[in-house]
Amino acid sequence: MDTSNNPVSLARDVEAFVIPVGTKVTLQQGEQALITQSLGGSYTVVVNGNMFRIEGKDADALGVQTAGQKSAAAAGPVTLEQVEKEIWNQLRTCYDPEIPVNIVDLGLVYDCHIEPISESSYRIGVKMTLTAPGCGMGPVLQQDVQNKLLGLEAVDDVSVELVWEPPWNQGMLSESAKLQLGLM
Repeated sequence: MDTSNNPVSLARDVEAFVIPVGTKVTLQQGEQALITQSLGGSYTVVVNGNMFRIEGKDADALGVQTAGQKSAAAAGPVTLEQVEKEIWNQLRTCYDPEIPVNIVDLGLVYDCHIEPISESSYRIGVKMTLTAPGCGMGPVLQQDVQNKLLGLEAVDDVSVELVWEPPWNQGMLSESAKLQLGLM
């Protein structure tokens, strides 16, 4: 998608989250929005000098056409290895709305526990953190992770816990994230 410096006029009223506090607001039809980031199915926009996150399901308000959500189809039993690969792929589609790097490469995912429920069903437990403990976007990112993992065919239960130990630091960034952010 083209996220050049051309603002778009909101096609309809749309729910958004104020960045970084996470407060839910409604942006009004006709307001001018500058799309600054469109990663992982959500959009970061600037409206009247303030930054907001708009969920992918509301992309039409920005005049953006999106393809339907994909999920891995289970053809009978799925292995733990297959599920683990799908989970990490999904986690890499979750982005901090202020940083154009996925949460895995940011080093925000501390643990991912996979537990079989049945032959083709799994329970997932994720422990993750944020780049700053006071970030109000925590519940939004937490819900994004949960929704994306629940979208996988073999996943029937997900819990996402925000943890603060150890505290996140730049040393937790992957090499590719450091390169992307100009830290190398």
